[in-house]
Amino acid sequence: MNLKPKQIALLKSMASAGVVSPVTRQDIVDACEATGAYACPPSWLTQDSTRKVGRGLYDCPELAQYSANGDSTDSAPASTTEDNVDIQTGPVGAVEQSVPAINTASLVMGMTGGDRDSLVPQKFNGYVTWGHFNNVVKIVKSRRFYPIFITGLSGNGKTLMVEQVCAKLKRECYRVNITAQTDEDDLLGGFRLINGNTVWQDGPVVSAMKSGGVLLLDEVDLASRNIMCLQPVLEGKGVFLKKIGVWVTPADGFQVFATANTKGKGSDDGRFVGTGVMNEAFLDRFPITMEQPYATRATERKILTKAGCDDKDFADNLTKWAEIIRKTFYEGGIDEVVSTRRLVNIVDAYGIFGDKRTALDMCMSRFDELTKKSLMDLYEKVDGDVPEVDETVSAHADGNKCPF
Repeated sequence: MNLKPKQIALLKSMASAGVVSPVTRQDIVDACEATGAYACPPSWLTQDSTRKVGRGLYDCPELAQYSANGDSTDSAPASTTEDNVDIQTGPVGAVEQSVPAINTASLVMGMTGGDRDSLVPQKFNGYVTWGHFNNVVKIVKSRRFYPIFITGLSGNGKTLMVEQVCAKLKRECYRVNITAQTDEDDLLGGFRLINGNTVWQDGPVVSAMKSGGVLLLDEVDLASRNIMCLQPVLEGKGVFLKKIGVWVTPADGFQVFATANTKGKGSDDGRFVGTGVMNEAFLDRFPITMEQPYATRATERKILTKAGCDDKDFADNLTKWAEIIRKTFYEGGIDEVVSTRRLVNIVDAYGIFGDKRTALDMCMSRFDELTKKSLMDLYEKVDGDVPEVDETVSAHADGNKCPF
């Protein structure tokens, strides 16, 4: 486009103010006032449908010519009239590539350029492979789109398993922690204020789709009905970003995992407050559900050893203790359970304080006094090396007794 003096003056004014494409309507108004070239935003910039990339947001690639490194019009396209600019555009699909680059370069969840490598999780040297790990490896390695729902009680390694599979295969993992407030804007993207400009920024779901990465929807059963915006994503067909009029198709290798403490039917016992009954149409878009229990004693001993527990007897006693508690929990004899995560916490505390009783006492203090005393009494029976302590616990009105 052979630019006219008024157009050049407007572009130079915006460039000198640090404005980059896309430009807001206010950027244009400010430049008009500064130069006096136009009484109002010119039609060649604001009324050309090919330039509009959002509400009050216009693509203006000509600005690049007037950045700190340039001040010419030699590279402008073919001539056109001021009020009927003939901007060369590709097919509709081409917009998909240019829109995310608007003023954010390769911004992905707040990271740019080479920082995308940080989306590949770090290998956890103490990780022990067990359960569905090898199945998850096969799924991710196949690069076939096959959404997986992983369910199990808290602290048994669901999320860590997916992350470590991605670390093993060097795949980008876009972990999104779902809450009741998570909405379409959080997941798919929206307009953000960056460097004083309102620009479109892809959400983690779209970023994962474009890069062919692994999307991890953590604690998905905490979601509200807003999660239904992912229906087309879970079908593997892509998603239409209605705010910018762009259709995004998933790249090869894109995969979705969802982790939850329930199966999407809510938590009747109140253990997982905030979880709700999920839409059946949403759940039905996951071909398979992986049920993950707690690891076996042998596996947990390995986990505790790799977590830094050099005392093999302590590791053995902890896993035996946890096994008894879980059996009692499953039979309805107690309302609490000791997770693998809690066992690792105890080992960590032991490494810090050097005393088993202190480590157990601190890590069991999250439970109410009666439950804590019951669990501690049980451990004393399992491990004779832990000294008993004289402590009284006030009687509860309901007359609850130690289930062990």
